[in-house]
Amino acid sequence: MTSCTEPTFTATIYLAGDLATARQVCREFCMSGLCVTVEPTEFIYTGGAEAGVRVGLLNYPRFPAEPDLIFAKAIALANRLRERLCQHSWLIVTPSETIWDSTREAV
Repeated sequence: MTSCTEPTFTATIYLAGDLATARQVCREFCMSGLCVTVEPTEFIYTGGAEAGVRVGLLNYPRFPAEPDLIFAKAIALANRLRERLCQHSWLIVTPSETIWDSTREAV
């Protein structure tokens, strides 16, 4: 039996769009060496609701990585998901910050 620990670091991507497409994008992205979770979610907001996905990355003790690398992969995957899901924005939540990124002009 083997047991090991690493410092905890998580990055969770949130964006609207089709779950099946998001799964396929994640499969393609993970071929370069990554493991993610993909879960359906629903965004409820003033005047509406929209289906979307939550994609999780973490520091997996069997294949540890520095937080900066995990975060960089989360941004790259979020950008790919945004393009393939035909969205304007994504949100990434880490233990220390929440980042929103949009292709729309600031208002």
